[in-house]
Amino acid sequence: MNTPLPDVPEVRVVGLPQLTQGFDLVERLDLAMHLKVHGPLEPIAGEKLAQLADEISLRGRGGAGFPFGRKLRAVAKATIRRGVRPVVVVNGSEGEPACRKDTVLLNRAPHLILDGALLAAEALGARTLVVAVTRNSTEVSIRAALAERGLSDRRGQRLRARVVRTPERMVSGEASAVIRAASGGPALPPGRRERAAESGVGGAPTLLSNAETYAQLAVAGRIGSARYAHSGLDSEPGTVLLTISGAVARPMVVEVPTGVPLRYVLQLAGAPPLPQGVLTGGYHGNWIDSVAVHDAVVSRQSLAAVGGSLGAGAILPIGPETCPLGEAQRVANWLAAETAGQCGPCRLGLPAAAGGLSDVLNGGGPAALEALREVTQAVKGRGVCKHPDGSARFFASTLSAFTDDLAAHVLHGGCGRPTTGVLPLPGPGYQDAEESIPTGEKLAVDWTLCKGHGLCADIVPELMRMGRDGYPVLADASVPMHLRDRAQLAVRRCPELALRLEAAPQERPDRPALPGVTRKALGSGQG
Repeated sequence: MNTPLPDVPEVRVVGLPQLTQGFDLVERLDLAMHLKVHGPLEPIAGEKLAQLADEISLRGRGGAGFPFGRKLRAVAKATIRRGVRPVVVVNGSEGEPACRKDTVLLNRAPHLILDGALLAAEALGARTLVVAVTRNSTEVSIRAALAERGLSDRRGQRLRARVVRTPERMVSGEASAVIRAASGGPALPPGRRERAAESGVGGAPTLLSNAETYAQLAVAGRIGSARYAHSGLDSEPGTVLLTISGAVARPMVVEVPTGVPLRYVLQLAGAPPLPQGVLTGGYHGNWIDSVAVHDAVVSRQSLAAVGGSLGAGAILPIGPETCPLGEAQRVANWLAAETAGQCGPCRLGLPAAAGGLSDVLNGGGPAALEALREVTQAVKGRGVCKHPDGSARFFASTLSAFTDDLAAHVLHGGCGRPTTGVLPLPGPGYQDAEESIPTGEKLAVDWTLCKGHGLCADIVPELMRMGRDGYPVLADASVPMHLRDRAQLAVRRCPELALRLEAAPQERPDRPALPGVTRKALGSGQG
């Protein structure tokens, strides 16, 4: 029953709103309404802005959680040392299917994000602002907001601002992929590690953070650190945006002060009273059980203490009626297909891990479990971007969180529960950047012809691998557009003409899924 989340789901707030202030008045705050609700924002000098970020313990809200003040200072130092103008980048590339918080802000409060970005640009002396987005709705909203402020990419402007569209893919939201796209390249990690603060867009020092981070900076810039700290915990003041989906009655984005019990937020969305597991931090995050859910509060430190992760702010409970390993298998197939294809741990390791999980689910026994653990460990720390590490974290967390189900599959061939598809994945209807559109096709094998040569698994390992019996095992997933050329090549290269591409059947919720491998005030409106 995979139901992709809408661009803008229901939005709720616990306590007093900060980021979502004015959402009860209009669907989208244009510049005039934004200024009525929030008021103007005066510039703040560079070091004072960094101090403000320190005082409110502002960390990146895109998943990595790097201290914003340190990042701001690093860009300032590189700018002075190199004598070049820096670039400010808003990362609104929210390509993870379980995340919508940045999309909500870009659609409904775009000027709050721009306030924070312009605050940073003014403090650093930047003359270029880039906003990266993944969806039609976010692109339309942010372009309209820039136009309302008189900002564009025309020469001669004091600040040139432009929008960059990236594919709706997991790897496209990675910082280095966004910088590469903003520099005119493909929205993929470059295959090497670089510090954006030293050399980012066009080789210039670059301040990059996600949309919510800039919005939080804008709120603090208006009300000051003392008033900002009236909400939330002393150690992590303020509010956070969470995307709640999975086995819930009402998927939503909720603004909540840090320190609120996690179980209360789940109840608000209509989650099961005793979920068998909750995935925290999204598909690069960690599972926690119902006991940990009862103990945890919404904060980075509290979630980490119970084995969870705040990450990108996605919270996904699953109920007792579904097979958690089957649910994890669906996500594993998607993570494997999301590879940038630029390093072995990502291109080969993740499909192997997804295949290993499939072996476990299909009765592979202790040997299959041990093989899965080995390949997951081998992937960790060896990729050129964060996708392999995040995916390995998901695999390892799945194995440690659902030990009873794991034992049932390893020792008894299954847990007896269906896979209902409660964790959201992209559906065939989304129409963003071309390479991210699912083709609606699957690879299929004519087993009367296949001789197990294995050429297909060498050509497109993201979608197929060689099984223990010497024959290919196919991913239970639609072929993504960015892999279609290689899938077609595999079909053409098959020496027995046993491989073909065929239309993928529609997913049926009532049938258990068979797991496979699967200088004026900044808010004044003046440019």
